[in-house]
Amino acid sequence: MAEEESKSFSVELSEKGSIENKGFVQNEALNEKECNASSQEEILETCAVGINSAAVQNQGCEVLKPFAGMPKEVLLKFSGQARYRVTREILFWLIIASTPVLVGATIAIVAVSPKCLGWWQASPIYQIYPRSFKDTNKDGNGDLKGIQEKLDHIMYLNIKTIWITSVYKSPLKDFGYGVEDFRDVDPMFGTMRDFENLIAAIHDKGLKVIMDLIPNHTSDKHSWFQLSRNRTGKYADYYIWHDCAHTDGTITPPNNWVSVYGNSSWQYDEVRKQCYFHQFGKEQPDLNFRNSAVQEEIHDIIKFWLGKGIDGFSINAVKFLLEATHLRNEPQVNKSQNPESISAYSELYHDFTTTQVGMHDIVRSFRHTLDEFSVEPGRYRFMGTEANNLENIEATMMYYGTSFIQESDFPFNFYLINMENFSGNSIFEAVSLWMKNMPKGKWPNWAVGDPSTARITSRIGKEYTNVINMLLLTLPGTPTIYYGEEIGMENIATENVTFPEKSPMQWNGNLHAGFSEGNISWLPVNLDYQNVNVEVQKTQPNSTLNLYRELNLLRNNELPIHRGWMCYIWNDSNVFVYLRELDGLDTVFIMVLNFGQESITDLKAVVSELPSEATIRLSTNFSNTGKVVNTKTIKTEKGEGIVLEYKTRETVHTTEAFQGKCFVAEKACYSSALNILHMHC
Repeated sequence: MAEEESKSFSVELSEKGSIENKGFVQNEALNEKECNASSQEEILETCAVGINSAAVQNQGCEVLKPFAGMPKEVLLKFSGQARYRVTREILFWLIIASTPVLVGATIAIVAVSPKCLGWWQASPIYQIYPRSFKDTNKDGNGDLKGIQEKLDHIMYLNIKTIWITSVYKSPLKDFGYGVEDFRDVDPMFGTMRDFENLIAAIHDKGLKVIMDLIPNHTSDKHSWFQLSRNRTGKYADYYIWHDCAHTDGTITPPNNWVSVYGNSSWQYDEVRKQCYFHQFGKEQPDLNFRNSAVQEEIHDIIKFWLGKGIDGFSINAVKFLLEATHLRNEPQVNKSQNPESISAYSELYHDFTTTQVGMHDIVRSFRHTLDEFSVEPGRYRFMGTEANNLENIEATMMYYGTSFIQESDFPFNFYLINMENFSGNSIFEAVSLWMKNMPKGKWPNWAVGDPSTARITSRIGKEYTNVINMLLLTLPGTPTIYYGEEIGMENIATENVTFPEKSPMQWNGNLHAGFSEGNISWLPVNLDYQNVNVEVQKTQPNSTLNLYRELNLLRNNELPIHRGWMCYIWNDSNVFVYLRELDGLDTVFIMVLNFGQESITDLKAVVSELPSEATIRLSTNFSNTGKVVNTKTIKTEKGEGIVLEYKTRETVHTTEAFQGKCFVAEKACYSSALNILHMHC
């Protein structure tokens, strides 16, 4: 039946003087000049593919050209023609020849490209003390839900990394740094489900989160300690126990070692009838890291929290992990002092209780555990260390590891935090100390505040708040900001408050500064909260908050500031001046930061290559932004900071006058022709 219908269709086409086409009729002009061929095969041979078009036209046929839907027979006849065959072969060999060229070019670009910055390098770190950030259940204490509620504030600051200080279950001695259970959240902050929801919310917003790890000691309420004091199984040696004389209520410790908080670092335990060792409070016994089982416990704890989604750790008090086994007395600072009167930590050299041989091996083992969770693309796990070796910069730098063995991504920098007298010279000295001693290829970091230090605004004065933020965000490396510094929060000036730098975050002008809707807050709110708060400063174009945002945007958007060279230009008692530039880019930035009194600086006299004029890209005094200034007379008011911008093809770091004054962490150069970064400058 189908065959009869096909024949009928063909006859119908013939009657209409048409050609049967298995696709569709391409050219209706064939109806105007009909061919008297007896079959389609004949038409195909004499009309469709005739080379001599004139001869074909003499036959009364029009040349049939390639058309959509042509049958296979027609396609094959066309494809065999020289003009199509030669073109096809040329394209084929061009593809074959270009493939290795493209592969080689790709390999070359990858080979010369600098290492991409990690997430912990690309953004400032925002440090949160949870108890003081935001209270959602009206009990006066900040909690995990409060952090989740305020994640948009972190986004508003253009910050991508959050550091949450200790939230472990704890008796809250030393504000949560004596842990009772390393695998649980303190009920004050919420539940483990709250924690998991917070991590998910942080990651949903494209942010990263690190948390504290305190491996050196536990709380005396920890189950390990309770088992150890009773000499139960493997736990008997989880802590450092030693015999000590105990007569008539008087303890004679094994040696003269003292705790960080003062007095003997040995505490007698009535249950075990021995003394246990504690580097900090007596409620915080030190773990015995010479016991491999203890080390394995800490590794399991790291894995537990990484499994919860944590992106890294700040590992606390690492220099205290090991103590000398010989228990000899530590040498006195003042040899003439009566040994019986020694009670302060500063009165001894701590040669036997800090930075012992083997300690770095333990820290590196933590790094190896984090590396096990870093194999997934985009999920690198960060490790920072808190050692605070202010008296020994070389000891601090050892926490970077070596070129062959990585340790921490960086040891946290406390040199600006512990600075007492701020000036242009002292800032230069602190910055230079770190940069000169940092191993090649490593990444610096900076901070001016933390939960145990007076707020920077209270230490040096309100007028220097903005210039300090400008310093942190224009130096090379990762800045850490302690919550509230972005709005210039100060210590609370209330009597009988032990830790005034931990006062509640000031969100708005409502009761308790928007920190809590309850009747109380665990610490009083600063009295200046009506004017110094996030809500008010968002509406003020020249506020500390908006300047912080602009500085962070500048850091993120300008390659010279983000990962270029830094060169020291000038420093005196008033100003610290440095330059940021990148090979291949003609945009250069100079930071002129005033930490003293009003000053006029002649930059042209210091850098002869400098143009006579430069533009103020950003200033702590917003009214000066955009102005063009003479580089021979750069005027800065007390506490003012300016970012100058100018164009040049001349680089300062290559000049002889600045050799030894310029530093770069992750070296990169810019190619304007290819619009890429490369390493071969």
